[in-house]
Amino acid sequence: MRKVILFWLCLLLPVAAWGQTKLNGAGATFPYPMYSKWFSEYHKLHSDIEINYQSIGSGGGIRQVSEGTVEFGASDMPMNDDQLKAAKSKILNIPTVLGAVVPVYNIPGVSAELKFTPNVLAGIFLGTITKWNDKAIAAANPGVNFPDKDIVVIHRSDGSGTTFIWTDYLSKVSPDWQSRVGSGTAVKWPLGLGGKGNEQVAAYVRQMSGAIGYVELIYALQTKIDFGSVQNVSGNFVKGSLDSVTAAAASAPKMPADFRISITNSPGKDAYPIASFTYLLIPAQSKDPAKGKILSDFLTWMVTDGQKMTTALSYAPLPDNVAQKVKEAIKEVH
Repeated sequence: MRKVILFWLCLLLPVAAWGQTKLNGAGATFPYPMYSKWFSEYHKLHSDIEINYQSIGSGGGIRQVSEGTVEFGASDMPMNDDQLKAAKSKILNIPTVLGAVVPVYNIPGVSAELKFTPNVLAGIFLGTITKWNDKAIAAANPGVNFPDKDIVVIHRSDGSGTTFIWTDYLSKVSPDWQSRVGSGTAVKWPLGLGGKGNEQVAAYVRQMSGAIGYVELIYALQTKIDFGSVQNVSGNFVKGSLDSVTAAAASAPKMPADFRISITNSPGKDAYPIASFTYLLIPAQSKDPAKGKILSDFLTWMVTDGQKMTTALSYAPLPDNVAQKVKEAIKEVH
């Protein structure tokens, strides 16, 4: 009997393996917690489908989907015209959720929630503000006793959509930043120490006294790092949250047909100014039609049932009007 059972197992195991379909993706670390949750939940519904995702940064996601080495990419910055033209196939920028990038810090003896003006953030990352007791920082935070301590700047070392969001914001609020550094997934930093991924930036800030960096909101919440509020266009100091990110999207310009939009520095009085959509980069036509069908089905699930899971992980769901436009765009995926 044992030999009979082993015989049938040997026959059935290959069948099970053949029935498993794997899709590979790579890209942004910003939405990694959300994507991990989605891919896991989707696998529970479809045990024959496994979606693997490498959190390597937006630059890597754009590169790999453009070269066709993965079934999909992910980026916090939509692909630009040159990148879309250089890709081996037509790529769709599909918004998935909204998130915030927040300034995180580690200042000994300071427990207060700090307020950052646009000029202070630009000055710190340009290297023109170098001490925590600088008068520009103190002016926005009356009553806080800052130490005479050097500021240690932490930034991303890899190509990163989180960096794009951060530098896109700084470019809008600081002419000096725009002319000297500019925006992108990777920039020539004036100073600082680089960390790979949101995870390493968060770790460096926690470990280094006097450090400041920028990470996606959920990484700040998960690691319990102090993060500050940022002064918006209306002059209000607003902290990154689901509500303030939703307010940023609501007050942003009208969503274009291709979804490529920047919502940093949005004008709403309650808008958090360093907010963004994040995107899945989807080939309109997959090399394998079966995988194209799976991608289409997953995206449909993502924009309906998947959106209900966003707030638990501190991401804001897509606005209803954007979700409807995404549903139409998905019809092009095959």
